[in-house]
Amino acid sequence: GRTRSIIGCQSLINAGIPNPVVALKDGTMGWHLAGFGLDHGQTRFAPPVSESGLKRAQAMAASVSQRFGVRKITPSELSMFQDEAGERSLFLLDVRSAEEYEAGHLSGSISAPGGQLVQATDEFVGVRNARLVLIDDTGVRAVMTASWLIQMGWESVYVLEDGLQHGDLETGKGKRHVLGLDGLNVPMISPLKLHSLLTGDGARVFDLSNSLEYRAGHISGARRAARLGFSVALEGLPVGSQVVVTSADGVLAQLTVAELAPVTGVTVFALEGGLNAWRTAGYALVEGEDSEAGELPEDVWYRPYDRTAGIEQAMQAYLSWEVALVEQIERDGTTRFLRFES
Repeated sequence: GRTRSIIGCQSLINAGIPNPVVALKDGTMGWHLAGFGLDHGQTRFAPPVSESGLKRAQAMAASVSQRFGVRKITPSELSMFQDEAGERSLFLLDVRSAEEYEAGHLSGSISAPGGQLVQATDEFVGVRNARLVLIDDTGVRAVMTASWLIQMGWESVYVLEDGLQHGDLETGKGKRHVLGLDGLNVPMISPLKLHSLLTGDGARVFDLSNSLEYRAGHISGARRAARLGFSVALEGLPVGSQVVVTSADGVLAQLTVAELAPVTGVTVFALEGGLNAWRTAGYALVEGEDSEAGELPEDVWYRPYDRTAGIEQAMQAYLSWEVALVEQIERDGTTRFLRFES
């Protein structure tokens, strides 16, 4: 909560809010370390914006747009970018909440809530110097998000004018477009068929989720495995074993199975739709770590809250590291953020 509070606080200041605005020192970690309790599992949301509040927000966003040089494009300009996407990567980023995105979004856009896009840009944008087109319903969130991306050094950031007023909207989570996936011919197995096999102990399931995802929920009896060196996991299996590979949405499983086929000689299936489809079919997932997985590469950073021991020490270490980042960046000299006059 520390970083988000700082970004949120400065966003309000940049927008010209007349009220005093402050951030809680060290965020929720600091609150916890001070001995105070935290709420968990809450679903409270800010109330809907009033009509007068929206007009004020749009006026403030216009001021932010001018100060930070946020550029807006028309649908025809977006169409030109789309035509050129084969030469220069293009990302259409819907910066509203995931729920708003699922209720209706532009075709080809992906859900990238503004706060997360600013702080975890690499989770949404995989190409440096790509064109980023931000979309929302009122122009406020897109402009505020764009202002931070511009300060971070992204040069080709645009806001689509009247973002959701162009053409029919699609609903749902949106379809992932993975390069090369459509051309794969991978053996697939349905959740129903796999469930039947597991009932009779007729399959060996390997889960490619990272360690935190696996701990949060996996198919009972599934072993955790890494895509790199996965063929080693197949060694020693009984002859004729039915092997099934799964991942969150099945995409990583399909890519891995396609790599395995020519080098192992073992018929391996990918779970159709992955764990998402398994859950949708009404089958349970179990929690816990894989005690028999052996030594796997460190695959993900464990936040202090993700740890099962030494949580307070990890919080202190994280806060010390984060506070020292400013000095480290100044020493390094290769990361340059744009600075704007107040």
